[in-house]
Amino acid sequence: MCAAPQSRCEAARWDDAGLHPAADVVLEEVPVAMVYNGISHAVMLASPADLEDFAVGFSLTEGVVQSAAEIRDIEAVPCCDGIELQLAIAAGRMAELKLRRRALAGRTGCGLCGVESLQHAVRPATRVPATGARISADALQRAFRCLAQEQVLHRATGAAHAAGFATWAGELMLVREDVGRHNALDKLVGAMCAQGLRGEDGIALITSRASYEMVHKAAAAHIGLLAALSAPTGLAIRAAAESGLTLAGFAGRPGRRVYTSPERCAS
Repeated sequence: MCAAPQSRCEAARWDDAGLHPAADVVLEEVPVAMVYNGISHAVMLASPADLEDFAVGFSLTEGVVQSAAEIRDIEAVPCCDGIELQLAIAAGRMAELKLRRRALAGRTGCGLCGVESLQHAVRPATRVPATGARISADALQRAFRCLAQEQVLHRATGAAHAAGFATWAGELMLVREDVGRHNALDKLVGAMCAQGLRGEDGIALITSRASYEMVHKAAAAHIGLLAALSAPTGLAIRAAAESGLTLAGFAGRPGRRVYTSPERCAS
């Protein structure tokens, strides 16, 4: 099982003159299982990097635990078919998890695979704290420029999504990359916990569209503003409005759009 997030392969360069031998760097994806107290709960295809951040962030944004302190231990165990992230959580949280009976079977970019009924697909929104903080358009643009510079995996492979956390002044603090956009955001949330950063302390930047799941995860981490390079979906906009989260689309360029809670956007 490949343990590196990228690898080299043989390919052919195709131009008007024909095919020419060429080497390429490709992004790896492996099955990663979230195993809580010995029971497998979710399997996603993910990039095999920053796995502890992934375990913590997924557990928080999916409501398995309410704080990182409720995770007593994490161990990444390579298997013949993938990687198991074995987490030890409190017995009470485990009992709640069993009641939910969620057994996800994820694919790249799929955030709702395995939800057992329609009413569980769209969950109640987490209300985002109102702090009075605001960010200017210039600061947001600066943060996105820095994010592009820090996308090491994407620059090497052209296949990775990124999620970044920036201060309200536009200073980029953290970046995480993954083959899946949901995974990148989960890894970012886990890294924030590891470094003692609160969601209220800044904004989240994503290099993808803003789907419902991305809004749900950002709100669960108490992030007040989610800025996406691409467009949001209608369901994402409604979820952001319900949670009080500021949702911006097409945010890396002039003409960006703000769909909800514009009070966090300074002129």
